[in-house]
Amino acid sequence: MNYTHSFLMLLRQSSRPLFLVMFFTFRVIKTLRYHLNENPKKRKLPPGPKPWPIVGNLPEMLANKPTTRWIHKIMEEKNTEIACIRLGNVHVIPVTYPTIAHEFLRKHDIDFASRPVSMASDIISNGYLTSVFVPFGEQWKKMKNVVANNLLSPRRHQWLQHKRNEEADNLIFYVYNKCNNGGLVNVRIATQHFCGNVFRKLFFNTRYFGKGMEDGGPGLEEIEHVDAVFTLLNHVYAFSASDYLPWLRLLDLDGHKGKVKNAMIIINKHHDSLIEERIQQWNDGSKNVEEDLLDVLISLKDVNNNPLLTTKEIKALLIELIMATVDNPSNAVEWILAEMLIQPELFEKATEELDNIVGKDRLVQESDIPKLNFLKACAREAFRLHPITDFNVPHVSTNDTMVGNYFIPKGSHVLLGRRGLGRNRNVWAEPYKFKPERHLKNDGSAIALTEPELKFISFSTGRRGCPAVMLGSTMTIMLLARLLHGFTWSAHPNISRINHFDSNGVISLDEPLTVAAKPRLAAELYEF
Repeated sequence: MNYTHSFLMLLRQSSRPLFLVMFFTFRVIKTLRYHLNENPKKRKLPPGPKPWPIVGNLPEMLANKPTTRWIHKIMEEKNTEIACIRLGNVHVIPVTYPTIAHEFLRKHDIDFASRPVSMASDIISNGYLTSVFVPFGEQWKKMKNVVANNLLSPRRHQWLQHKRNEEADNLIFYVYNKCNNGGLVNVRIATQHFCGNVFRKLFFNTRYFGKGMEDGGPGLEEIEHVDAVFTLLNHVYAFSASDYLPWLRLLDLDGHKGKVKNAMIIINKHHDSLIEERIQQWNDGSKNVEEDLLDVLISLKDVNNNPLLTTKEIKALLIELIMATVDNPSNAVEWILAEMLIQPELFEKATEELDNIVGKDRLVQESDIPKLNFLKACAREAFRLHPITDFNVPHVSTNDTMVGNYFIPKGSHVLLGRRGLGRNRNVWAEPYKFKPERHLKNDGSAIALTEPELKFISFSTGRRGCPAVMLGSTMTIMLLARLLHGFTWSAHPNISRINHFDSNGVISLDEPLTVAAKPRLAAELYEF
């Protein structure tokens, strides 16, 4: 006997309103039973902790700092390489396996091409006027085109080579002066400020905001500038509770908003006057020749021959670009030198390659980079084992999607694990050992710093991929090559071992690497 049919017939004999209520209730229950019971795989989320109502797993997140370590612990306990952690109403999906990461950014790239809205990214991007932090839409398309085609194209890269050369020479000059004044070099200062100098030279056509230093090192203004940039990098996606419960934003419980605003004040103090003065020069005709990338941005025109970018867009874009310039090359090279102090044979291999290809009668140049395979292998290994952050910039799903047999709800934040991918035991043999040789090719062909299979992350890929691969690769290898070719490095007598720490997703040496350096080339090569 069909009990459903009999039940409906009985209801029809009752009053009509009661019949309608009961009928729709019956249909809702039947639909829920289908989704929750009869077809459970269709809505199966990745494994994760059971969330509380409304707040999700925020109480656990706030009680377990740093958040990135807590996320990795959850994934270890669940024995999974993709997880789901609900923070407020947001499903946060960390991923540490290349195949799944590849599925997100290749097969379903269009569904995960947006960015989350957050307190820090809103402030830094001046209301989402830039490229990296902007949700998917027309503004992102506009700014991506500007960056990729007008700032970071191969033609522009070649055009600005002389400026990068000046900073590579200044790096040698600065370290050489340190050698003559005690021999100790703070590698973090040298690497971070080489990157800061390159940015300032490319965009502002200057090395210094102030009077500068006679030894080629950073002045107080440059130290303040770079420190503020790293403050923004450390807080832009730092799991602030207010990003998941927006009504908490006014309270600034974790202090992130105050730190971000203070860093922005410092950066704007150095940037804004230069940008506004340059715009005025172009407007009054006192300048009409492009000398750097700021000139390029100001000169861009739309179809009606009006300025393509507003002053606010230019200011916001420059802040985003320096954030993308200073962190990865400086962190990777500092780690490589630290690893070479532990394994001196690596330094011997690197200098042997440099001496064979470059010799000792000249300084290494950008034209030598294609042949420096061992140095590029060292850089790849640093990106794999020692990434600057635990997770990449989040991707936001714009549709309900199935990935890896799991349901990924619309609005989820997908986090590709830089450390998790690079240290995955199912992918890498001896994952915690620094072994550049693993990246060398048997046929000796050229090596790139990119990793399209997402076995680790050097430069982001996909629709929201990094447009600065050429610039980032060049800066990283030139920084490393100049330091290794120009100097012999040895540990400070007070350094017994090298540690690293993990704080709020930032992975760096416990203390800035301070080591002894000695020139290894002819004295005249250090005279600029």
